[in-house]
Amino acid sequence: QVQLVESGGGLVQAGTSLTLSCAASGGTFSSLPMGWFRQAPGQEREFVAAISWNDSTYYSDSVKGRFTISRDNTKNTVYLQMNSLKPEDTAVYYCAADSYQYATVVRTVSTAYDYWGQGTQVTVSS
Repeated sequence: QVQLVESGGGLVQAGTSLTLSCAASGGTFSSLPMGWFRQAPGQEREFVAAISWNDSTYYSDSVKGRFTISRDNTKNTVYLQMNSLKPEDTAVYYCAADSYQYATVVRTVSTAYDYWGQGTQVTVSS
Protein backbone atom coordinates (compact mmCIF):
# COMPACT_ATOMS: atom_id res chain seq x y z
CA GLN A 1 0.00 0.00 0.00
CA VAL A 2 1.16 3.49 -0.85
CA GLN A 3 -0.02 6.50 1.09
CA LEU A 4 0.10 9.93 -0.54
CA VAL A 5 -0.23 13.31 1.10
CA GLU A 6 -0.39 16.51 -0.95
CA SER A 7 0.46 19.97 0.28
CA GLY A 8 1.13 23.44 -1.06
CA GLY A 9 -2.25 24.48 -2.39
CA GLY A 10 -3.71 27.90 -1.76
CA LEU A 11 -5.23 31.08 -3.14
CA VAL A 12 -3.03 32.97 -5.58
CA GLN A 13 -3.38 35.67 -8.20
CA ALA A 14 -3.24 34.99 -11.90
CA GLY A 15 0.26 35.10 -13.31
CA THR A 16 1.94 33.93 -10.14
CA SER A 17 3.48 30.59 -9.21
CA LEU A 18 2.79 27.79 -6.77
CA THR A 19 4.50 24.49 -6.02
CA LEU A 20 2.61 21.42 -4.90
CA SER A 21 4.28 18.57 -3.07
CA CYS A 22 3.20 14.98 -2.64
CA ALA A 23 4.88 12.87 0.02
CA ALA A 24 4.68 9.11 -0.43
CA SER A 25 5.08 6.35 2.11
CA GLY A 26 4.56 2.61 2.31
CA GLY A 27 5.89 1.56 -1.07
CA THR A 28 8.89 1.50 -3.38
CA PHE A 29 8.48 5.08 -4.49
CA SER A 30 11.49 5.22 -6.78
CA SER A 31 10.09 2.47 -9.02
CA LEU A 32 6.62 3.94 -9.47
CA PRO A 33 5.23 6.27 -12.13
CA MET A 34 3.63 9.27 -10.46
CA GLY A 35 0.98 11.62 -11.73
CA TRP A 36 -0.90 14.80 -10.97
CA PHE A 37 -4.55 15.18 -11.83
CA ARG A 38 -7.04 17.95 -11.13
CA GLN A 39 -10.78 18.29 -10.83
CA ALA A 40 -12.73 21.51 -11.09
CA PRO A 41 -16.29 21.79 -9.75
CA GLY A 42 -18.75 20.02 -12.01
CA GLN A 43 -16.02 18.63 -14.24
CA GLU A 44 -14.32 15.31 -14.75
CA ARG A 45 -10.94 14.61 -13.18
CA GLU A 46 -8.30 15.42 -15.79
CA PHE A 47 -4.68 14.53 -16.32
CA VAL A 48 -2.14 17.27 -15.64
CA ALA A 49 1.33 15.73 -15.61
CA ALA A 50 3.17 12.49 -14.97
CA ILE A 51 6.71 11.33 -14.40
CA SER A 52 8.17 7.90 -14.94
CA TRP A 53 10.48 6.05 -12.57
CA ASN A 54 13.43 7.24 -14.70
CA ASP A 55 12.26 10.87 -14.95
CA SER A 56 10.51 10.97 -18.31
CA THR A 57 7.80 13.60 -18.10
CA TYR A 58 4.42 14.06 -19.75
CA TYR A 59 2.05 17.02 -19.70
CA SER A 60 -1.42 17.90 -20.81
CA ASP A 61 -1.57 20.49 -23.56
CA SER A 62 -3.25 22.94 -21.21
CA VAL A 63 -0.26 23.11 -18.85
CA LYS A 64 2.67 22.33 -21.14
CA GLY A 65 5.28 25.04 -20.88
CA ARG A 66 3.87 26.37 -17.60
CA PHE A 67 3.97 23.39 -15.22
CA THR A 68 6.91 21.18 -14.33
CA ILE A 69 6.71 17.81 -12.62
CA SER A 70 9.73 16.44 -10.80
CA ARG A 71 10.57 13.86 -8.19
CA ASP A 72 13.09 13.47 -5.37
CA ASN A 73 13.50 9.80 -4.61
CA THR A 74 15.61 10.57 -1.54
CA LYS A 75 12.57 12.30 -0.04
CA ASN A 76 9.88 10.05 -1.57
CA THR A 77 8.29 13.21 -2.91
CA VAL A 78 6.91 14.37 -6.24
CA TYR A 79 6.45 18.05 -7.04
CA LEU A 80 4.37 20.12 -9.40
CA GLN A 81 5.80 23.55 -10.09
CA MET A 82 3.06 25.73 -11.54
CA ASN A 83 3.99 28.99 -13.22
CA SER A 84 1.91 31.64 -14.99
CA LEU A 85 -1.20 30.41 -13.27
CA LYS A 86 -4.57 31.15 -14.84
CA PRO A 87 -8.07 31.24 -13.32
CA GLU A 88 -8.88 28.11 -15.33
CA ASP A 89 -6.21 26.24 -13.36
CA THR A 90 -8.50 26.47 -10.32
CA ALA A 91 -9.23 22.94 -9.12
CA VAL A 92 -8.51 20.34 -6.51
CA TYR A 93 -5.16 18.81 -7.40
CA TYR A 94 -4.56 15.13 -6.71
CA CYS A 95 -1.35 13.18 -6.59
CA ALA A 96 -1.49 9.57 -7.77
CA ALA A 97 0.78 6.54 -7.95
CA ASP A 98 0.70 3.78 -10.54
CA SER A 99 1.57 0.41 -9.04
CA TYR A 100 3.18 -0.78 -12.31
CA GLN A 101 6.80 -0.69 -11.20
CA TYR A 102 9.42 0.39 -13.73
CA ALA A 103 6.76 0.97 -16.34
CA THR A 104 8.22 1.88 -19.73
CA VAL A 105 5.10 3.81 -20.69
CA VAL A 106 3.56 6.34 -18.33
CA ARG A 107 -0.21 6.36 -18.45
CA THR A 108 -2.31 9.49 -18.49
CA VAL A 109 -5.74 8.11 -17.58
CA SER A 110 -6.89 8.27 -13.99
CA THR A 111 -8.10 4.67 -14.00
CA ALA A 112 -4.51 3.47 -14.44
CA TYR A 113 -3.50 4.86 -11.05
CA ASP A 114 -4.01 2.78 -7.96
CA TYR A 115 -3.21 5.14 -5.12
CA TRP A 116 -4.46 8.65 -4.56
CA GLY A 117 -3.93 11.48 -2.14
CA GLN A 118 -6.70 13.45 -0.53
CA GLY A 119 -6.23 16.45 -2.81
CA THR A 120 -5.20 20.05 -2.29
CA GLN A 121 -7.20 23.08 -3.41
CA VAL A 122 -5.65 25.57 -5.81
CA THR A 123 -7.61 28.74 -6.46
CA VAL A 124 -6.38 31.32 -8.96
CA SER A 125 -8.02 34.71 -8.84
CA SER A 126 -8.14 37.02 -11.83
